[in-house]
Amino acid sequence: MELKDALKELRNQKERKFDQTVDLIVNLKGLDFRKTNLSFVVDVPNKFKDKTVCAFLNEKSDIVPTITKPEFAKYSEKKALKKLVKKYDFFIAHGSLMPSVASSFGKVLGPTGKMPSPQLGVMMKDSPDEVKNTLEKIAKSAKIRIKDASIKIAVGKLSMEDVKIMENAKSVYEGIVQALPLKIDNVKKALIKLTMTKPVEVQIK
Repeated sequence: MELKDALKELRNQKERKFDQTVDLIVNLKGLDFRKTNLSFVVDVPNKFKDKTVCAFLNEKSDIVPTITKPEFAKYSEKKALKKLVKKYDFFIAHGSLMPSVASSFGKVLGPTGKMPSPQLGVMMKDSPDEVKNTLEKIAKSAKIRIKDASIKIAVGKLSMEDVKIMENAKSVYEGIVQALPLKIDNVKKALIKLTMTKPVEVQIK
């Protein structure tokens, strides 16, 4: 089924009292997940949710919640560290602080996929403009980590226009395919669903 027809079918199902999330599911094949550990960033052209961001910077920022190096010690206890990581969707950092960020926060940020990376979150400057640019990039990006044979990622909200949901889904799907070792040959099938519906198989072109 084509993406536009699948969205139409999903919209015709029982209405819910909240704005359901539209999820794209990509099932994979031909990968050894004991050896394959892919982590990458994909573009999401149309913003559909606010992402909470925290920054590791040399000085406090008026734009984003900030943790400076002297404050790193506050998070030496695992409970405080886990609470911090749960509170934010993304973390960004000035490049000069990355060794300290890795040693102080890496044991929790790493496994959750929230460690600042050169792809999305490590800045060579901590000027207001650089922080704003990084936040704008995060608003239209998603981090994906492939650890098993099925990837599920939100691509929109039901309240959005179909064309915007489709743009997001296509962009994310193409980003995933390009990151795979054998590209489309590693894709078993693609599906789309709402929060409260069963998945519908789709063809994404």
